Amino acid sequence: MQGLMHQLKYNNRPEVGFKLGEMYGIQLKSSALFIAPDLIVPVPLHPSRYKKRGYNQSEHFANGLASKLNVPVATHLLKRLISTETQTKKSRFVRYENMQNVFGTVNGEQIAGKHLLLVDDIITTGATIESCANALLKIDSVKLSIAGIAFTD
Repeated sequence: MQGLMHQLKYNNRPEVGFKLGEMYGIQLKSSALFIAPDLIVPVPLHPSRYKKRGYNQSEHFANGLASKLNVPVATHLLKRLISTETQTKKSRFVRYENMQNVFGTVNGEQIAGKHLLLVDDIITTGATIESCANALLKIDSVKLSIAGIAFTD
């Protein structure tokens, strides 16, 4: 999995994210516990990081999921307000501090009362996904589920 994630994030292979999303979607649909969301929301990149990489790896994962779950992807609802350094070499506490108030929502009234599936590529300490979740949960009656391609222990 580490090799796949490296290809996805650093070797210009967004199709890896899409394929993993398809595989994940098939597994989710077959689970008796699965409840389909109204929208899939990928963790956004800051525009400067997007420009450097050329794509958002979490968005490709979301698109793969969407193709199997028949659920739309909403890339316009969650915005990264602050550009942060890579979290890769940071401690758990620094990651958490670094991600406070980094994300905001746009047109939140569009998702009031909706079930959202928030997706990221790798969940390490949970600081990024928590910051996104906090922004989304400020909207009235939002139900949130979370998915990631990989997590670290």
